[in-house]
Amino acid sequence: MWIYDKKLQFPVRVSGPNPRLAKSVITQYGGPDGELAASLRYLTQRYTMPTGRSIATLTDIGTEELAHMEIVAALVYGLLVDAPISEIKAAGLDGYYADHDKALYFVSAEGVPWTAAYIQSKGDPITDLHENMAAEQKARSTYEYLINLSDDPEVTNVLRWLREREIVHFQRFGETLNHVQEYLSARKVF
Repeated sequence: MWIYDKKLQFPVRVSGPNPRLAKSVITQYGGPDGELAASLRYLTQRYTMPTGRSIATLTDIGTEELAHMEIVAALVYGLLVDAPISEIKAAGLDGYYADHDKALYFVSAEGVPWTAAYIQSKGDPITDLHENMAAEQKARSTYEYLINLSDDPEVTNVLRWLREREIVHFQRFGETLNHVQEYLSARKVF
C-alpha cells in the first residue's frame, strides 16, 4: 500500500545528550496530542469518509503522521542515547529508565502510557473532521510549547518544521470539511 523511503522527512540532529528535553519531547511520541494518536485517528476515520477525496486526505495525513512519529522518535532517542545516568536521574527519568532503559516507549511528558482513549472515531464525517482540525491545533500548540522549552537549536529547528506541518494539516482538513459538506448537501439524483 505504501512505498517506504528509508530516510526521515526532515533531518534530525541534536547538539548532545539532553534527557530533560527528551522528557518533554516524548509527549509528541505517545502523549494525548502526539503523532501516534494522530496517525491512528486519521487512518481509522478514513473508512467512514464519503468521498474518494476525503478518504485520500485522511490516508495521506495519517501516513505523514507516522513519518512524524519517526522524526520524534529519532529526536528523543538522540537526546537520550549517550546521556549518563546522572543526567537521566536529574531529569526525573529514573522510573522511565528502570522500565525501558533508553528505548522508546509511548508515554506523555509526565510518563502516562499511550491509550486509545486519546482518539475518537464517531463515524460522522463532519464530526470527525472537526475532531481532526482540533487535534491539529492541539498538536501545533504542543510544538510551540516544546519550542519554548528547547535549549537545543538543532531540536528547535525540527520542532518548528513539525509545527508547520500541523498548520498545513489543519488547512487540508478545513478544505476537506468544506468538500464533504458540499457533497452531503448536494441533491442526489439517480
